[in-house]
Amino acid sequence: MTKARKLYSSPTGDRWFLIRNASGEVFVRHEANSASGGNVDHIEIGAFLSSGRGPEHQELPRLIGSLLDDETTHV
Repeated sequence: MTKARKLYSSPTGDRWFLIRNASGEVFVRHEANSASGGNVDHIEIGAFLSSGRGPEHQELPRLIGSLLDDETTHV
């Protein structure tokens, strides 16, 4: 089963999702807006984080942090 969490939607219609597919791989899915061709790209997490500093990049660490907040265990 594939699971997805939305990272960010731009004002121009681009969308980014954090995806975990059935085999356990985790990556970012970018869905370009129709004016840009509507292409869909799957991007490895490290490559995504090193490719820029836009709002979609800033949302990934925030999302990861929120997942930790949801399942906090004190060590």
